Amino acid sequence: MVAVVVAPTRKGCERRARVTAVSRRRPGGAVVTTAKKNSGGGDFMPNIDADKLMSKYAGNAAKTALNAADKLARATKPQTYDGVFALLFINFALFVADHWAHLSFVKMLYLNHVHPVWWQFFTSTFCHASWEHLSSNIFFLYIFGKLIEEEEGAFGVWMSYLVTGIGANLASWLVLPKSAGGVLGIGANATVSLGASGAVFGLFAVSVLVKLKFNWKRILEVIILGQFVLERFYSEARMIANVGGVGSTGVNHVAHLAGALVGVLLIAVLNKTLPPMD
Repeated sequence: MVAVVVAPTRKGCERRARVTAVSRRRPGGAVVTTAKKNSGGGDFMPNIDADKLMSKYAGNAAKTALNAADKLARATKPQTYDGVFALLFINFALFVADHWAHLSFVKMLYLNHVHPVWWQFFTSTFCHASWEHLSSNIFFLYIFGKLIEEEEGAFGVWMSYLVTGIGANLASWLVLPKSAGGVLGIGANATVSLGASGAVFGLFAVSVLVKLKFNWKRILEVIILGQFVLERFYSEARMIANVGGVGSTGVNHVAHLAGALVGVLLIAVLNKTLPPMD
């Protein structure tokens, strides 16, 4: 940077002298700009604090640059997916406790439709009836949970899982018969619900909706994910129409469809209540 100053000479007349600014750094980190006199003579310019200059003349430009740098740093930070892996661990740990260690307390975590306890609507989403049941659910939980955590963080994937899972269990308890079997209501077995599939169907819906932005890459993502999710929704609705809420193999189709609808409702409510993100 070059500045022009006017300095008095010994003869009392004025002449122009060219002065070059030199930058140096204070011990505290601030950059100070100091004028250096050329051989042509003239006085030195006073010290100029670059931070004050920026705040005076740059306006919000410096703040904008800092915000952009902060966003870039967060974008390049590697994802650890702590929320998804915590959900996977709890599902797997309870399966081991139930089916391998045969700990009886896990059965109390199932949702009993005849005499439900409030916490069973929550805990049953982490329990599974067989390895095949667990295997399919944790696979989709891993895939679609990561998509949500990339956008909304660990809290977002946990909230999505719990809200949609509890909503699916409430719908099952309201719609499905409270007991099955027996004669004239005698000797009937209580209907029991368990599994993460209601929550997983909720993650299907949430993962598509959180990706929905007006960007051609995001639109392509939504198309790829959406066609799969819509096919699953249609399949569940068709099964409910054909065989009722529960299929011959014990699959709870009501929970699947309800979980997906709760996921859509969750995103709609959040979009209405939360301020838009930059």
